[in-house]
Amino acid sequence: MERQVIAKAKKAREAARKLAYLSTDIKNDALLAMADSLLKNTYNILEANALDVHEGAKNGLSQALLDRLLLNQARVADMANGLAMVASLPDPVGEVESMWTRPNGLRIGRTRVPLGVVGIIYEARPNVTVDAAGLCLKAGNAVLLRGGSEAINSNKAITNVIAEAAIREGMPEGAINLIETTDREAVNFMLKLNDYIDVIIPRGGASLIQTVVQNATVPVIETGVGNCHVFVDRYADLEKAQRIVLNAKCQRPGVCNALESLLVHQAVAAEFLPVALEALKTAGVEVRGCERTRDVAGWVNPASEEDYASEFLDLIISVKVVDGFDEALDHIYRYSTRHSEAIITENYTRAIRFLNEVDAAAVYINASTRFTDGGQFGFGAEIGISTQKLHARGPMGLKELTTNKYIVFGDGQIRE
Repeated sequence: MERQVIAKAKKAREAARKLAYLSTDIKNDALLAMADSLLKNTYNILEANALDVHEGAKNGLSQALLDRLLLNQARVADMANGLAMVASLPDPVGEVESMWTRPNGLRIGRTRVPLGVVGIIYEARPNVTVDAAGLCLKAGNAVLLRGGSEAINSNKAITNVIAEAAIREGMPEGAINLIETTDREAVNFMLKLNDYIDVIIPRGGASLIQTVVQNATVPVIETGVGNCHVFVDRYADLEKAQRIVLNAKCQRPGVCNALESLLVHQAVAAEFLPVALEALKTAGVEVRGCERTRDVAGWVNPASEEDYASEFLDLIISVKVVDGFDEALDHIYRYSTRHSEAIITENYTRAIRFLNEVDAAAVYINASTRFTDGGQFGFGAEIGISTQKLHARGPMGLKELTTNKYIVFGDGQIRE
């Protein structure tokens, strides 16, 4: 296991040196070839994915997690379209962000350069294999992928397809690497490969992220556990609120930007909750609520402290009736994972207060939290949604996969 990981990490390091100065045209041609190859090999990818889904169902994965694992023709096409979109985006590598001249005549500039080798550790989402590879390559980075054992067949099939296509178009061998062992020790080993890996980005649930953060010696960009809230204010358009709540919870419940906790102002609870909760119930959502929520809808299960702190990643929601705006902010401050938070209100002052006072990577007024996504933000795809404040925050696109280098032009200056 250790030999495999080191061998692939070395290949990635060697590839990263060449990737750093490849032209934008070569990178774009590779991305488009990767997209075309995905489409041409859809059948083989879906065949491999079917093995993973079958095993996942047999091993008791929830419907939400099986949905994250599942690929179909439309999802493969989406992955290909994401690569094409990344190819169409401006290349951040080599961009000179600023340039100034010092009194001694030195001209100093700051330019964007690749991070180097990016390690991605993720769970049962085979689309991450494509998103991560595409974004890393466009930003001039080699990528070392370690997906979850639940998606091993899918990840192997996808990586073979896109790596071969990239090499044909001039990418160095080793630019895209998959750790194929399902041995969990491979993750612990990766976390300490400082000589080969420049940064590690975990994508998955709280347990995976904390394991990486607590054990890595390689720098880590912490991505998104999403205990996301929607607050229905007393000044909300309740019809609009119901649509947003239903979408944020049910459109795809197994992802980090899905709604997990609903807060409702007491002034509109009696009018809003019976309709909204019935719609959620009809959609198959288990509702866990406070006493005031249960007074309105007696069939609701009681919510615990743990429920309000949970990222369910499933058709489950916690609900709380709050006395006012400040209590809603206090609740979010206490339980939020600083991912995505939303207010539904027609009151401008309260909307702006919410924007200013809620500390999260993305804060919404009158829109679903499901939009916290690199593709939806216009980045083509995302490497993850960072919930930390260094060095990136929110959906991480191309620019977030680069760093700065200072360039200095002189004419014989020496320091006195």
